[in-house]
Order: sequence, then structure tokens, then C-alpha cells
Amino acid sequence: MAETAAGTAGPGLLVEPAALAVGLATALQRAGVGVPPERAGRFAAALRVVPPDHREPLYWAARITLVSQRSDLPVFDAVFSALFDGMLDPADSRGDTAAPPAVGSEPRDTKSAQPGSRPTEGQAPEGGSAASDGTGEGDDDSPARESVLAVASDLERLSHTSFADLDPEEVALMRQLVRRIVLSTPVRSTRRTHASQRSGERLDMRRTLRGAQRSAGDPVRLVHRRRRDRPRRLVLLCDVSGSMEPYTRVFLSLLQGAVAGARAEAFVFSTKLTRLTRQMAVRDPDQALAQAAATAPDWAGGTRLADSLARFVDDYGRRGMARGSVVVILSDGWAQDDPDSVAAQMARLARLAFRIIWVNPRKAAAGFAPLVGGMAAALPYCHGFVSGHSLAALEEVAAAIRSATRTATSTAQQPRTSASSTRSSTTTSPARPAGGS
Repeated sequence: MAETAAGTAGPGLLVEPAALAVGLATALQRAGVGVPPERAGRFAAALRVVPPDHREPLYWAARITLVSQRSDLPVFDAVFSALFDGMLDPADSRGDTAAPPAVGSEPRDTKSAQPGSRPTEGQAPEGGSAASDGTGEGDDDSPARESVLAVASDLERLSHTSFADLDPEEVALMRQLVRRIVLSTPVRSTRRTHASQRSGERLDMRRTLRGAQRSAGDPVRLVHRRRRDRPRRLVLLCDVSGSMEPYTRVFLSLLQGAVAGARAEAFVFSTKLTRLTRQMAVRDPDQALAQAAATAPDWAGGTRLADSLARFVDDYGRRGMARGSVVVILSDGWAQDDPDSVAAQMARLARLAFRIIWVNPRKAAAGFAPLVGGMAAALPYCHGFVSGHSLAALEEVAAAIRSATRTATSTAQQPRTSASSTRSSTTTSPARPAGGS
């Protein structure tokens, strides 16, 4: 037994800790458990620091130091029992599911599973028979594990569920998850420069000559200047018309997270354009939503896409907000404007912005085609076209925003839809819901 085999360094020691560690590690390796030499050394050091007087301390010292994977626990228990309890070699019954469990492999409670806890005298190393009668009532891990799995399954289901199919409780949870999405834009080189020890775009003559005065006029160290890099501005334009109402609450949470994390500019539009950057900067999501609804009086109304884009370009875009920026438009494209007017305003915006990402939640529907007038007219000027109808789809939106490519659907590849053709395509598009834009 362990009382005689694994003694301390004092009197009565029959086996050295190092020899015991090597022997147990060799037996585990023969049984199929990989034990590196450093783990055997830790086991020997543990025996010198805390000499085991009973089987239980020896079991826990060996288990904590020699086992690194949960799948190796049954083999370790069998090897330990074979060596110290007089059982058969575990390699003979390895893989036999009908074989009786080895000593030390019984179910145990949470407290005894922690490395820092030691079982008291007379208590079984795995939790004792009084705590578990085979019915599973004494297993403290089961309820926690089931609850964690239940939460994980709910998140897995919600991540692919359309925002329009969520109930109020799920919408509240989804808004919290959406606010955690990190939106980052590609970097651009500014006109400002900074000193650099590495070779840059040009030599900093002033700093180089100033440093040469310390070395008798000899410019030993050359100082270069490099342009500073900074992330591009992010601008989000969210459609809050009646047709977008099932997605508005979640999209506004995305705007709130972008304003707080990426210092984005947030706008909403229906019949007119409203800037909500200051309202979206509030930490409380409910308060931000209430302020946004109070600021935009045309909430859940019609859609004036061309007028809203024209006001954004005239009042904000040409003044610098849209120059070199990544502009994200969240809309289904169901507009009351003339398609030629929408195309003209999108062309103006495309000349200013670095990238235009269009997020249309209707894109995820089966058999979707961009046939409505506003969507068909705007698509040739977009650099990205994604759905964003679910949490998983918003990850595609974040990836499109991060992309540094500026390739768009050119007018040569997809001719700009004329007014007559877009009007005819609008008549063949699905009927808009009641109260929609």
C-alpha cells in the first residue's frame, strides 16, 4: 500500500519519491497515457513537499501532476488501482465497456474535483457512497452542465434566427449580443507624419542635422518621417420606415455599439434624415432607443431614400464626413423616390466614400432578387451587399466593413437601371406590407 511504498524522506522510507514517480509514469505510458518527464518530476517534488500518509493523498498528488486530459482519467484510475490495490493490469481490459470501474473512478462532487481540496480521513476520494446512490441525485455537476448546455443551444438557435421571428424577450437578449459586435474599418494614411528610425517616405532633414551636431557634423543617424495611419470613419444610415420595423430595434443596437466602440456617425431616415450620434452615445440601450424615437418624428413612416441621401451628402458628406469613409446603409430599398434620383444620389455618395456597404435583411429570403426600384438603382454603386437579418449574418456585415478592397459592381458589369425598367420591375416585386414604406 501507499503507506509503505511512498513514504517520506525520513525513517521507514522503502521507496524513493523519484523511483515511485518513474515507476508510475512508466506504467501509465505502457497503458497508453502520455506522461512527459517533467510531469514525473512534478510528482516526485510533490511527494517530497507533502508526503502521503494514506492512499487518498497519494492518489490526488499523482492525478493532479500526471494527468493532463480528462479522457485519460479512466486509464489512470485503472493503473493506480492495479499498482496499489492489487488489481489486474489495466491493459488487459482496456476498451471493455462491461469491465467494472476501477477504484477511484466513481462519480465525485464538485468540491472533491478541485485540486486544492483534500478529502478527509475515511472519505472516499471520489465523493463517497453516501453522496451518490447510483441514481444521479448526488451529482452536483449535472444541473450546472445541463443549464450551460441549454444556454449554449439557445444562443446557437438565436444566432441563425431572423430578427423578424424573435419574441420580445429574445429581442432584448439579441440587442445585448449585437452591441458586443466589434466594428472596425480599414486604416488609411494621413497627411501628418511622425519621426521613424526605419526608412520612411522621406528624410527628416531638420532632425537629422540637429543630431549631426552631436557628432561633429557627421550625420551618423538618419531620421525619417512616415505618414500616420488611422482607421477610416464609419457612417451608418439606418432605415426606420414601416417596412423595416421588425429589424429596427436590433439595428439600432448595432448603431449604439458602433458609436461607443468605433466612434461611428449614426443616422436614421424615413421621410427625412436625422442624425442620432449624440443620442446613441448613451450607455443605457432603452434610453438611447427612447431618445432616438423622440428625435426622429417620422419613425415607421414612408421612405424617401433619394431625399435622405441628398441631404446627407449636402449637409454632412461634402463637408468631410463621407470623404474616405465606410458608409453602411441598412435598408430594404423599398423607396417612394424615382429610381433615377436614387441612382444619382448614390453616384454622388460613391464619389466621396471609400466603400458603401448595403445591408438588406430581405436578401436572406428564398428567391430574392434586387428588383425593387430603389434597390436596383443603388446596387451598382455598392461595394458590398449582405443580408444582416440574423446575428450570424451581422458577422458578415462586420467582415465587409473591415475589408480594405474597394471593388464595386461597376456600371459596365451591371448597367444602371433606367426609370422605365425599374418601374416595371417594381410592379413585379412582392407586395409591401401594410404600413410599410
